[in-house]
Amino acid sequence: MPANFNPYKQTQITTASPEKLLLMLYDGAISNCRQAQDRLSRKDLAGKGVYIGKALAIVGELLSTLNHEVGGDIAVNLERLYMYVMDELTRANVEGRAKSLDDAMQVMSTLREAWTQAIEQQRNERCLASAPAPVGRMAAAG
Repeated sequence: MPANFNPYKQTQITTASPEKLLLMLYDGAISNCRQAQDRLSRKDLAGKGVYIGKALAIVGELLSTLNHEVGGDIAVNLERLYMYVMDELTRANVEGRAKSLDDAMQVMSTLREAWTQAIEQQRNERCLASAPAPVGRMAAAG
């Protein structure tokens, strides 16, 4: 078992809904970017590279899950944004550019917020669709 194995985190991942997993991936990418920023500010180039590598792996996973047949234009736009983030992360790693990390985090944070809103909207629509219709006369007479 790896030294950093966390059974609680493993349970969270294996029992999470697809929507929750998506948000967890965004959180992981953002967190790793923050860690890379911290390492960069301390001139810990190896540490910076480790965390950028983790962020790149997460964005790569997000990119690989895009379904262009179902997602259409949204999938195309997400692909472009993920590629931009990967370019910025690579630039931050190779050139040591803190601004590139900022830009990558900003895009990921914006996307996470958009997904959070979309998930909430979908949840609300499902609740409305499954709610019983009010009975006209009984509601009026009540």
